[in-house]
Amino acid sequence: MAFHTSRMPMIELRHLRYFVAVAEEGHVTRAAERLGMQQPPLSQQIKALEQALGVPLLHRLPRGVQPTESGLVLLAEARAILAQLDRALETVRRTGRGELGRVAVGFTSSAAFHPFVSAAIRGFREAAPQVELAMEEASTGELVEALRLGRLDAAFIRSPVGDAAGLVVEPLLDEPMVAVVPAGHPLAARTGPIPLPALAEEPFVLYRRPSGPGLYDSIIAACRAAGFSPRIAQEAPRLVSTLSLVEAGLGVSIVPASMARLDTGGVATLRLAAPLVAPLHLARRDAEPLGAARRFVEHVRRMDRA
Repeated sequence: MAFHTSRMPMIELRHLRYFVAVAEEGHVTRAAERLGMQQPPLSQQIKALEQALGVPLLHRLPRGVQPTESGLVLLAEARAILAQLDRALETVRRTGRGELGRVAVGFTSSAAFHPFVSAAIRGFREAAPQVELAMEEASTGELVEALRLGRLDAAFIRSPVGDAAGLVVEPLLDEPMVAVVPAGHPLAARTGPIPLPALAEEPFVLYRRPSGPGLYDSIIAACRAAGFSPRIAQEAPRLVSTLSLVEAGLGVSIVPASMARLDTGGVATLRLAAPLVAPLHLARRDAEPLGAARRFVEHVRRMDRA
């Protein structure tokens, strides 16, 4: 970095570092040793700095040097400039290492209740407390669009997207799905896994397909494989709303097992005999993430491998 005007020769940051070393050491030879250079070139650089400024900066004494009044002013200003530069460079380095900055993370309503997601967010906050973490809940389609537009850096979603162009979707885990019925339902007393056909005559409450096409399609496909097409009596705007509608007696549903944590006592959770699972994925843009976003993705990967 250099400072100059049309009437003043160029002054570089190294000149300021040289001058600070000489002024602090009070001796050109000792300053040269501190800077790892020879004494004659250092003396020449100090003289060039004085010529550029048009004022003497040092009193040449029999045994060393001492800053002039102008030199004392330059010493204070140079120290401030160099300290500010060092802070700026360290901030840049810390941002590149993911210690500072901002990361925007999205999640679907069902993913938010899985212990893995909450543990990942909590662990990242503890590991990078100075990174601003912005969270957004939305449907899978909305999260995918936000990723493509750059509003999000990563998102926890339940199912791979149909058109994954420009995205990387990394599988994290599968969790079983369970049936939920009103607490007073005849099936509520069952203790073992129930077969899907046991729900064939029941009205279903499902999460709206545009909001969660993966889970919706998996449930429909599993029911058809079991020999029936579910009668959908109600569609919930959010997966969380599903349990409330089941508790109100509007039907039964099938949800990820982690959603059972929301049970207020008004529904019964039943294991399914069919191997129906709800996947959890981490989606991001296919460009390699940088800074805080890279650190977040690496943090989630480490958790997944643990």
